[in-house]
Amino acid sequence: MAEPRIAAATESDVPVILEMIRALAEYEKLSHAVIADEHRIRQTLFGPKPAAEALLAYDGDACAGFAVFFSNYSTFLAQPGIYLEDLFVKAEFRGRGIGFALLKRLAEIANERGCGRLEWAVLNWNQPAIDFYQKLGATPLAEWTTYRLTGEPLERLSRSR
Repeated sequence: MAEPRIAAATESDVPVILEMIRALAEYEKLSHAVIADEHRIRQTLFGPKPAAEALLAYDGDACAGFAVFFSNYSTFLAQPGIYLEDLFVKAEFRGRGIGFALLKRLAEIANERGCGRLEWAVLNWNQPAIDFYQKLGATPLAEWTTYRLTGEPLERLSRSR
């Protein structure tokens, strides 16, 4: 079995990125939450101020998986970091080292950029992913709870006095 090929996504990959986002949402039972479209992806990943970057993983000519990530910052380390927003491998390609290859490339990018950490979140029910991450030596941060503001509560806060 050949090693998966990992490539930085380009603007011409927007349709593939959207396909991967939809496949991930279906896997996570969150298809109803996807409002992303090609225009938004083009603007936010490849526009004048990219908000994130994407990697695509190929098994032969087929796109088998992807990762979307962005820079963050650790005040305690006084170093940049990388936050992995999404990592997904299509079901038919799992068990071939594609998820490992994507995370390995992200670790390389983190080291190249002088980052102090690479972090991400995983759904509590996704035991296969949890097992995979722990096998790599990743540590769950049980003492932290993630909070999120979206939609109307975010708007309301922005207008608060």
